[in-house]
Amino acid sequence: MALPAAQFHDLEGRGVLITGGGSGIGAALVEGFARQGARVAFIDIAETDSRALVEQLAPSVEHAPVFIQADLRDVQTIRSVVDRAASAIGSLSVLINNAARDDRQPLEDVTEASWDESQSVNLRHVFFTSQAAVAHMRQAGGGSIINFSSIAFMLNMGEIPAYATAKAGIIGLTKSLAGKLGPDDIRVNAVLPGMVVTERQKKLWIDDTAIAGMQEKQCLKHMLVAEDMVGPCLYLASDCSARMTAQAMIIDGGVF
Repeated sequence: MALPAAQFHDLEGRGVLITGGGSGIGAALVEGFARQGARVAFIDIAETDSRALVEQLAPSVEHAPVFIQADLRDVQTIRSVVDRAASAIGSLSVLINNAARDDRQPLEDVTEASWDESQSVNLRHVFFTSQAAVAHMRQAGGGSIINFSSIAFMLNMGEIPAYATAKAGIIGLTKSLAGKLGPDDIRVNAVLPGMVVTERQKKLWIDDTAIAGMQEKQCLKHMLVAEDMVGPCLYLASDCSARMTAQAMIIDGGVF
């Protein structure tokens, strides 16, 4: 599927930081914002895919994306990484907290270590990356934070207790941050994707039967792909949503 054709001219030259930008939804977001003329930096732990994405996009966009390798589970490095990103792209007005990993684990197999790992990968860094970005957004005169949650926590999926908890927690965090940062003209909203079919999903969790089953529940009978998340995020990052904050936008084809 192609990226959205709409142009958000206010995003030209704007500093955008995307976590988990090396593949899947994150890579689609990196490309989508870069093609709007934004100055994009992205953080990912996977070096090979991330460098390949930069090489692919650099010849065809005004500002080549900046890749910074980091493990967002390490809270101590998050502030320095965010500072590096802001310096590399000149300013920071948009943060998209996309990084996540939807590992499956039966209730009986959850341990303290696996629970903490899930929260560190899916929830904890959302707060600390946002915390680190706020000073840069205040300096820029405002901004937009977009947090990726998921409809998964509303589907009663028994094999993802830790992941579902993290994604539900992102909604509460979004509302709390919106209340705190509103006076600084920093908006905070959440996006809740439905079943987005990426290469990783097809490799690990999703087959044709699962895709067909979800499409039966959807009002729009189209398979969701990573590019479907780009348009909503462009809107939430742009001045078109200037008075929208503390909201949760569901992009699932009409399941909910």
